[in-house]
Amino acid sequence: MTDIPWFVQEFQRIDEPWFDKVKTVIDLTLEPGALDAKTKILIVLALDILKGAPEGVKVLAGQARELGASEEELAEVVRLAYYVAGMDVLKTGLNAFR
Repeated sequence: MTDIPWFVQEFQRIDEPWFDKVKTVIDLTLEPGALDAKTKILIVLALDILKGAPEGVKVLAGQARELGASEEELAEVVRLAYYVAGMDVLKTGLNAFR
């Protein structure tokens, strides 16, 4: 079973039919397919880093470790997120020289 974020789980008691739909989307999105489960979690981890979601990052890093991710793999994910975020800084910074 996919780990459902706590804030989504809250909707199980608030609006169960809607929760069921969201859970279906989560399950479909995170189940292994062309990408294995670890790769999917590492991608979502990078996205949460970019979003600035510290709790999500902690949870996803733990899930990645449970799926066999090494500390080196986690470090590469952080580097990739920094690379993507940093490109905007460099691009915008060039305006100081124009």
